[in-house]
Amino acid sequence: MTDTAIIVVAAGSGTRLGRGVPKAFAELAGATILEHALRGLAGVDVSIVVVVPVGFEADASAAAERAGVVASVVVGGATRADSVAAGLERVGEERFVLVHDAARALAPRSLVERVVEALRSGERAVVPVLPVVDTIRESGAAGLGRIVDRSTLRAMQTPQGFDAQLLRAAYAEALARADSTDDAQLVQALGEPVASVPGDELAFKITTAADADRAEALLAPEGSRVDELRTGIGVDVHAFGGDGPLMLAGLEWEGQGLAGHSDGDAVCHAIVDALLGAAGLGDIGGLVGVDDPQYAGARGEVFVRAAVDRLAEDGWQPVNVAVQVLGVRPRIGARRDEAQAALTAMVGAPVSVSGTTTDGLGAIGRGEGVQAIATALIRRR
Repeated sequence: MTDTAIIVVAAGSGTRLGRGVPKAFAELAGATILEHALRGLAGVDVSIVVVVPVGFEADASAAAERAGVVASVVVGGATRADSVAAGLERVGEERFVLVHDAARALAPRSLVERVVEALRSGERAVVPVLPVVDTIRESGAAGLGRIVDRSTLRAMQTPQGFDAQLLRAAYAEALARADSTDDAQLVQALGEPVASVPGDELAFKITTAADADRAEALLAPEGSRVDELRTGIGVDVHAFGGDGPLMLAGLEWEGQGLAGHSDGDAVCHAIVDALLGAAGLGDIGGLVGVDDPQYAGARGEVFVRAAVDRLAEDGWQPVNVAVQVLGVRPRIGARRDEAQAALTAMVGAPVSVSGTTTDGLGAIGRGEGVQAIATALIRRR
């Protein structure tokens, strides 16, 4: 069980963004801002609480599922402070709490992990910061004043991390005074020091239409450098004859199971090889071994999530996966949406599934087994 929780604040109105919906539920590059933010948390050792406007609870849960994370969803309040307080009420016995703005949707996993590491190393309050690069001047009634020494200034980002008891004490004081300021500032008001870790340029806050355009350009594959995108192909075949249930695409189907050391889920296994191949990280045998006793009968989801974690360790993340299933049975079309949802949750990126037969040709056409062919697109984190 993790010792760290993260509160993702997604309850803002988004008036300045001008999309007609609360900011976190506006779409960028085919997914909501909240979904992009949650994808950055996939694989991080934290429990997740998402705070949303009333009426958007189901949308937030769906975004979490598509992002491949498990999240608890609560309704926020009239102010940011009220929303964070609502999130704190849902947090359990975790020792540390991070507070993150969903609007910083491109914040990479590495940034979150830097904050967590600092807390686990002994800091009680940690904020990611960046140097200020613009020239800053004071302003007054008489016009522009002196230039401020920017070498002493830092731009603050999220997630900000805290000892859980310390943050609760800070919010108890703040809500009593009806304050709604920055989380770290509330902690400093108690006389506690705040440490810093390096921030990340990708963790900019999406506030205006121009910010959204910048984020979409970074998210769109065609806006990425060619050397930051890679593709991979994976193929797997299993014969019928297994002792267990028929598992395919992470779902259980009627009929005789597929033979194999694990559950024989050809779709999941093909996805694993496609992901690993794209990153140049070998194949499923190299990842978990072909006959390791601990994986006897293991479900395909175990291998897919292991592959996604392995990619993350090497600095890659999935963009999308497509799978073609060849076989007489089961009929993929009957449960396509269900299969796609299950696989998307495993991969943390969109997965499409289609099915076809071989018109009776070969072992697959005679109904002796199932074959899956997967293609994966990945990009640098």
